[in-house]
Amino acid sequence: MHRIPDWLRPSRWGLRIRSAIAAALVVGAVLLLAAGAMLGLFNRSLLREIDAAAGTRADAIVGELTRGSLADLPTSLMEATGQIGVVQIVDAQGRIARDSNPKLTAPLLNPATVSQPESGRRPVSEYDEDLRVSARTATTPEGRFVVLVAGDSEPAENAVKRVAALIAVGGPIVVAAAALATYLLVGRSLRSVEAIRSRVAGIGSAGLSERVPVPVARDEIARLAVTMNDMLARIEAGHEAQQRFVGDASHELRSPLAAITAALELARDRPEVLDAELIGGTLLPETERMRQLIEDLLTLATADESGLDVRGEDVDLDDLAAEQAVALRARDGYTVRTDITAVRIRGDRPKLARALRNIVDNAAAHARETVAITVSRDGDRAIVVVDDDGPGIRVADRERVFGRFVRLEADRARATGGSGLGLAIVAEIVAAHGGSVTIGESPWGGARFVVDLPVGVDQPIADAP
Repeated sequence: MHRIPDWLRPSRWGLRIRSAIAAALVVGAVLLLAAGAMLGLFNRSLLREIDAAAGTRADAIVGELTRGSLADLPTSLMEATGQIGVVQIVDAQGRIARDSNPKLTAPLLNPATVSQPESGRRPVSEYDEDLRVSARTATTPEGRFVVLVAGDSEPAENAVKRVAALIAVGGPIVVAAAALATYLLVGRSLRSVEAIRSRVAGIGSAGLSERVPVPVARDEIARLAVTMNDMLARIEAGHEAQQRFVGDASHELRSPLAAITAALELARDRPEVLDAELIGGTLLPETERMRQLIEDLLTLATADESGLDVRGEDVDLDDLAAEQAVALRARDGYTVRTDITAVRIRGDRPKLARALRNIVDNAAAHARETVAITVSRDGDRAIVVVDDDGPGIRVADRERVFGRFVRLEADRARATGGSGLGLAIVAEIVAAHGGSVTIGESPWGGARFVVDLPVGVDQPIADAP
């Protein structure tokens, strides 16, 4: 079996060639159908004219015969002129009583078959098939006559053939012109696509601020260019966020790692100082800080890659809130107010506990002395509110604080040792449960965190393993 060359495979042809061939096929098919219909109508129109002329001559002869005799019939009515090829008058015995050509000895039609006016009949086999016979009967004092007038259709056939020849010559030219025009127009349209492609090919990681040219015409290519620019803007923003994330993570890890390294170097040079105080006061806290930071980073990386995997189980939010209130009361210097209503939802208990702990820890870190925790239910929604009496959060910063490694100005940034990832993790956990977290102003002018969760989670949640 012979293998088809690659250049003959339509899948290997470019868009311009495929479009040109498609245009040629479509135009060719339409032209062929239109030409066939036009030639058919043209031929039928010419034949109707021939039949009309023959019928008119036959009616005129019948009119003269009914008013006079056969001998008085004007000679002009018996002449074969123009579209009229043969004129015959046949008597009741089937004999030609008068005709336009004495050499024709047989009637064009069998008189016995003519009973009513007819047009467009084919003559008997003795005559050329190009003749179209119109027949009329005339009853006169001299008897019954059949008037036969034949029109010659050969000129009409020649006219149709000439038109068909012109179409056969001009049709391929029209098809070729359509294919060429399509090829050129598609090529012109693809210039914008090529400009977009070449610009995108030249954009590297160091030049993500560049954008592709947008054509003036507001068509699909212009929309493609706008969409490409939007995508480049998102990639640039993501790249910048990734760079900031890596830089911030490196900075956060450098501090505990430096403290651990310094302590170990001190213990190496002076083994006698490696005691419980150094281990418990420096090594273990800094190690725990670094461990917590790494866990936070892994949590956010998992959320970015495939979303947080939350388990589906019954969770009592009131119990989680009460646990955080007890833990906060155990610290010195805080007044904890609670208004907790029993609310049970479906969710992941460890992750919800972590989110609530992060919010309460944030409130405690910035409160002067009071933190309030409220749990309530509003229809099919569970509402958790955490208030503090700290400096609060400006409206412009209330969305930004859920970003990663975000710390606000010093009036709300006491040295808490936090990494700036806690609220980002809260946002991811709450979103994974189909809820939302917003920030407002507490009754004491501080920050108010409001967590809104569905009692029955709307989206599917994987069962606990």
